[in-house]
Amino acid sequence: MRKRRRGSRRRSSAILGVLAWAILSSACASSSPPPPVEAEAPRPVETSVPAPAPAPAPTPAVAMAPVDLLPSWNDGRTKQAIQGFVAKVTTEGGPDFVPAPERIAVFDNDGTLWSEQPIYVQLAFTLDRVRELAPRHPEWKTKEPFKSVLSGDLKKALAGGEKAVAELIMATHTGMTTEEFQGIVERWFATAKHPKYGRPYTECVYQPMLELLAYLRANGFKTFIVSGGGLEFMRPITEKVYGIPPEQVIGSLAKTKFELRDGKPVLVREPGIAFIDDGPGKPVGIHHGIGRRPIAAFGNSDGDQQMLEWSAAGPGPRLILLVHHTDGTREVAYDRGSHIGKLDKALDEATAKGWVVASMKDDWKTIFPAQ
Repeated sequence: MRKRRRGSRRRSSAILGVLAWAILSSACASSSPPPPVEAEAPRPVETSVPAPAPAPAPTPAVAMAPVDLLPSWNDGRTKQAIQGFVAKVTTEGGPDFVPAPERIAVFDNDGTLWSEQPIYVQLAFTLDRVRELAPRHPEWKTKEPFKSVLSGDLKKALAGGEKAVAELIMATHTGMTTEEFQGIVERWFATAKHPKYGRPYTECVYQPMLELLAYLRANGFKTFIVSGGGLEFMRPITEKVYGIPPEQVIGSLAKTKFELRDGKPVLVREPGIAFIDDGPGKPVGIHHGIGRRPIAAFGNSDGDQQMLEWSAAGPGPRLILLVHHTDGTREVAYDRGSHIGKLDKALDEATAKGWVVASMKDDWKTIFPAQ
């Protein structure tokens, strides 16, 4: 789940148009045969040529203010680090220039691009799916963790830890084709709202990070999501929300198999996890899914630490940034003691290695997009 370096501003200048004109004047003289000696020589005929019109005054140059592509970021060291890094790697002929195909930037999703508190978005989807499917499973009324989910006791439902969560996910995310699951996800996102902010989950994204994604792409970067969340849970909405197409999303994978159903080839989601794209799995997912080491990486928790370390270890300039949740008024303040998005070891490493730490409270003018 974050990172950056220095700052440079894009400059724009007004273009002075130069008005050129040419004035052509010519006088034609004609001669007659020699007159008789007695005759008076003809008087010369004067030819009048209009005077050229005065040249228009040149248009004064209009000073254009530089366009700030990161307007939701406060001016300061964090913003300067981002802009400075981008300037270095995009300046042709400079010692740190990086060709566009190598400008790879990876972003964690939960807690880095959108809110992950009070629970992960995919867990909220899972709980709603349990309630939706409960009529088909009367046994869930007496079986944990389903019983506690249905009674509204989330703390008890999750007391079983990863095992309980995995059981809930397997019961609600598998047994259907990939196309069917995509439709289920899209319908949920169309109506589901965040319990604290009362807005759709797709609007609980961080405005400064949306600007950062667009800023990097405007400077020739290719942006990827690398998240511990389910790959097929994210893909249906990432292009609309972040401008990141599904083929640029890397996430955890459910077991999937090919089948013929009524003569039609389909992919079916089966119980079981094929790959967990979290912690040390993230560099592996990047290697397999992208094939290039990123030069910029962004996260917000210890689950992103290995991704940030691996990205930072490459040659040349690197931008490694952590989003630090320090704003308890506009969002939620949490780090070392949180069960969701815990930021402890990665924060220590950021301090030791000089990674950029973006404080929500100090570096962001706003949190969410305006409604």
